[in-house]
Amino acid sequence: MHHFEYKSGRLHCEGVDLNLIADTAGTPVYVYSTATLRRHARVIAAAFEGQNCLIAYSVKANGNLAVLKTLASEGCGADVVSGGEMRRAMTAGIPASKIVFSGVGKTRGEMALGLEIGIHQFNVESAAELEALSEVATFLGKTAPVALRVNPDVAAGGHPNISTGKAGDKFGVPWADAPALYERMKDLPGIKAVGVDVHIGSQIGELAPMRAAFEKTISLVKQLREAGHDLTRIDLGGGLGIPYKSDDSPAPPSDYAEMIREVTEGLGLEVILEPGRVIAGNAGVMVSEVLYHKPAPDRTFLIIDAGMNDLMRPALYQAHHDILPVNEPAAGTAETRYDIVGPICESTDKFAAERTMPEVAVGDRIAFMSSGAYGAVLSSQYNARPLVSEVLVDGDNYAIVRRRPRFEDMIELEQMPDWLI
Repeated sequence: MHHFEYKSGRLHCEGVDLNLIADTAGTPVYVYSTATLRRHARVIAAAFEGQNCLIAYSVKANGNLAVLKTLASEGCGADVVSGGEMRRAMTAGIPASKIVFSGVGKTRGEMALGLEIGIHQFNVESAAELEALSEVATFLGKTAPVALRVNPDVAAGGHPNISTGKAGDKFGVPWADAPALYERMKDLPGIKAVGVDVHIGSQIGELAPMRAAFEKTISLVKQLREAGHDLTRIDLGGGLGIPYKSDDSPAPPSDYAEMIREVTEGLGLEVILEPGRVIAGNAGVMVSEVLYHKPAPDRTFLIIDAGMNDLMRPALYQAHHDILPVNEPAAGTAETRYDIVGPICESTDKFAAERTMPEVAVGDRIAFMSSGAYGAVLSSQYNARPLVSEVLVDGDNYAIVRRRPRFEDMIELEQMPDWLI
């Protein structure tokens, strides 16, 4: 569910007309619904009521500070994959005791930051990382709580680029190597094994592959406990899909929670979850303005002011986003098939091919639905285009929570060498 709907002929986010936001913040612009963020966080929390569960929101899905602050107020922790995301979570008020640090390429400086603030857990992804973490922890006189991320060789995810649990993916340690690495942890100073971590992909609509991976991981937990390891946690990652199309029907959080309860029942484990997309995805849209119609022999291009640098998912994953006119089409409005493209000097700068939708005029605005996750966070300043503004709506109120940088802001980190002055 989301809180974007037509009112009086205009698409609104909660109580605010998206045209008003576009007039204020310019286009393209991301708009997030507080009501949707809160509702999704509460639906997940309610589904897992009665289970010992840490809901660590995946910051990489949407790291805007206002979004993080909203979710912190709902009791969410944070799953982070960099020192910058860790600092964002802390700045937004998420306590270190609710932060889980994932990712295959943690630097020693990032490890030190996590140890110094006392995060909940490090999800370690290789033997080399484990050795480095031991050295950093020992130097600082700290003990790192560790869950080893294992690769269960289970394929899942809506696109090969977001499948992370198959043999050959860069994530996790090979299944057969895990027991020996846990034995190694017994001898490493500054390391305490506390659990096992698994994450097999993103935008997963069916529970069967997740259940297969989780059951396999539970069998490893039991094996490791029998070998003398005092494991009290299992991190099951994220990955639950959302409806990008009106007829999509991914598994609901209630079924997901019940499956996890069945898999983990009786083991006394803290369950750690890393939901991102399922919380933020449908809580945001990107609004863009139509610049030109460009007829071609076999198609009509709809050229808009947003580019692949603003919303990367279609170019990166061939992802679908429903696209709605901000001004509600009148009854009987003719429909047209468009190739919807942006101004970037790349052929991959295409949001949709042969998309049938109501005719829109130059100057009209369109909204890319379900853009709250992996939208603004993947944006760049390619072609020297400024980053997109972000706006948070709460009821009838709205605020710009990331402003569009000026040209001067974009170049202030650059400087001329002496010989060019």
